[in-house]
Amino acid sequence: MSIASKAIAIVLATATLGGCVAPVGPVEVTRFHDAALLDRAGRGTIAVEAAPGMDANALELRSYQAAVARQLTTLGYRETGSANSAQVALVRVERKAFRPGRDGSPVSVGVGGGTGSYGSGVGMGIGIDLSGPPAEQVTTELAVQIRDRASGKTAWEGRAHFTVKASSPLADTQLGAAKMAEALFAGFPGNSGETVDVK
Repeated sequence: MSIASKAIAIVLATATLGGCVAPVGPVEVTRFHDAALLDRAGRGTIAVEAAPGMDANALELRSYQAAVARQLTTLGYRETGSANSAQVALVRVERKAFRPGRDGSPVSVGVGGGTGSYGSGVGMGIGIDLSGPPAEQVTTELAVQIRDRASGKTAWEGRAHFTVKASSPLADTQLGAAKMAEALFAGFPGNSGETVDVK
């Protein structure tokens, strides 16, 4: 096998392996909290509910609510469906599909000239972009507010933002919900007002 053939084989093998691995990018997380209220409320009973304006019956939202409930239970909260819970976690999810723009036209023309001791010359090159349109992306934002049920005051709130290719397994609600909820509550309650990338 020639060197060129070996190089092509390596490139093809790498591309094939890359297609089998789910691209895992960082989740951008921002959190705010009232330390005094958070401490006073403790890790008691909490109900995970749809935020105002969200369709409480939507299957996608329910997947995110379940993922949030799992994280809260891990943190020591006692999750309950009762409206009499001491606290409530309001869940909001927004998902959008888009196709990124591409700068420049698919055909580019470059002209170059040069002079030297052996004469002068002008060269022209034509470049054609055959890569096709950019891949469709899906961006998801998960927002959660933990409120004291009696006073309605917000003890903690956080937002997680995540963008992946539409073809990525993580664009699937089940996988994406688990990853985003885990990132949102990592290091709970977090530094108030700080935005971090959670890998």
